Amino acid sequence: MEIPDYDTVVEVPNAAITALLENRVELISSAEGSQLLESFAQDAFHLELRDDYSVPDEDSPFTSWLRGDTVDYSYMEPWTQLMRRLIGEGRTVRRVRVVTEPTSPYIQWEDATTVLNEEAGEEVRWLPRHRLPEGVTFPLAGNDWWLYDGRLLAVGHFDSAGRVLGSEIVEDPDTVAECVRLRDRLWAVAIPHVEYKP
Repeated sequence: MEIPDYDTVVEVPNAAITALLENRVELISSAEGSQLLESFAQDAFHLELRDDYSVPDEDSPFTSWLRGDTVDYSYMEPWTQLMRRLIGEGRTVRRVRVVTEPTSPYIQWEDATTVLNEEAGEEVRWLPRHRLPEGVTFPLAGNDWWLYDGRLLAVGHFDSAGRVLGSEIVEDPDTVAECVRLRDRLWAVAIPHVEYKP
């Protein structure tokens, strides 16, 4: 397989595959998701709803950071190079991170590294859960999602340990329209990264 430098390969347990098949959810791989990110025309928006994206027993920059070790941030270079290219082509990449306060160690780690995303041209905003607008509910079973050009969703699926299983493509017009409205509503009230103090 050709795996971009900013992706990782995970082993999916048979039980997870069986459960997904029973629910008839078809998932695309990380590599296919990367192709989506390459192919959008104007705007990519990511809604992040989890307070922890770490995987138990995973040796990662996050676990190094937790131990107080020096972290080599070069692992982000493929991503930031991609962002610079996309944004240099006139496209936008935005994300809203909905977080619980007090924030988890993982969110504190994300806050510390977001400067790299923003230097590459991404726009990142934060929204504490207790500041969600009244009546906001999250479609798609509360999963994270990417919204491309206001017309296609890539919905993230995780196993019980937090490992990424893949993304489900959703093009149903009503669901996409609901997510477009939610994107606009959350973006309007979320706090720009430079102003957010977790």
